[in-house]
Amino acid sequence: MHLLSLDLLTLRLPLVSPFRTSFGVQTERTPLLVRVEAAVGDRTVVGWGECVALPRPVYSSEFLEGARHVIATELAPAIVTAQTEGHEVTAENVAGLFEHVRGNRMAKAAVEMAVIDAQLRASGRSFASWLGVDAVRVPSGVSVGIHESIPALLDAVGGYLDQGYRRVKLKIEPGWDVEPVRAVRERFGDIPLQVDANTAYRLGDAAHLRRLDPFELLLIEQPLGDEDLRQHAVLARELRTPVCLDESIVSAESAADAIALGATSVVNVKPGRVGGYVEARRVHDVARAHGIPVWCGGMLETGIGRAANAALAGLPGFTLTGDISASDRFYREDITEPITLDEDGYIAIPTAPGFGVEPDEDRIRAFTEHRKRVALG
Repeated sequence: MHLLSLDLLTLRLPLVSPFRTSFGVQTERTPLLVRVEAAVGDRTVVGWGECVALPRPVYSSEFLEGARHVIATELAPAIVTAQTEGHEVTAENVAGLFEHVRGNRMAKAAVEMAVIDAQLRASGRSFASWLGVDAVRVPSGVSVGIHESIPALLDAVGGYLDQGYRRVKLKIEPGWDVEPVRAVRERFGDIPLQVDANTAYRLGDAAHLRRLDPFELLLIEQPLGDEDLRQHAVLARELRTPVCLDESIVSAESAADAIALGATSVVNVKPGRVGGYVEARRVHDVARAHGIPVWCGGMLETGIGRAANAALAGLPGFTLTGDISASDRFYREDITEPITLDEDGYIAIPTAPGFGVEPDEDRIRAFTEHRKRVALG
């Protein structure tokens, strides 16, 4: 496979409803898609990737404009250099071409995705098969943002449960934590329930966070800062609720460190955050070797990233339900055929070549606000 070109397409997709977390309110998403064309014999194949960086550096240090710049000026030239020197760029080696670029994992993950998709489409193989996944479907989970009132929250949670979602995650922050959780527990009983703080607390809040223990939550996700591994280890000893790390886990090595320190007893895996699906599988393997459960987080992906995440979540270490929801949780109109729940609240793992979904290029053009093409050879 010889890569010919790389297109960077920035879209603007309105959300079904505002999604509020401790770092702001999203009313739309601006995904950065990576589209590669590759020559395979006398054929041309197309592969798609999706960058999950937000417009502002509030979830992590990465942000949309920076990711677009890094892909165009650093990652694409690395591919050109490799091919000029006679090396074939593959799903298995593309991440190694980017090792000279520090950080920027979301940008790297997006390019890796596009290469994986093109390679697997060329060979007629599904992403699930390439990962070694035997499962055919995964349970669906929904992430519920911070609402303007507890009654509004209860209405939202009730609606998602009626749709069949098998696990609920509540976003929390100081001033919106104990009482919303209490209300959900009292209204809906013993549903699988967890909370996500997105780094909103400090170690001094330990006594307050202990007030969540009686609600028998599956976990509390990333309560402290992303660099606070030692503090997370201290907090984990203070709480009965299992502590899960998200923003702190940026590689298999950081996962191993967090586990060794006792900073986490559950690991959230987001491929964009760790630099791609190859590294995400390594994080899974490290956690599984230590007996630590993992689950697949979400970043409001389009059908491209959502389909890929569904396959990843089929690996055996993903024993907790992830943030893999139907397309209509966030979008009235997705850029692929909709990802849907079955009657049991599960999502089917795609079996078609590549990520198994077909992006609608006409629809993508309608939502595209910026496009840049980079020749690769």
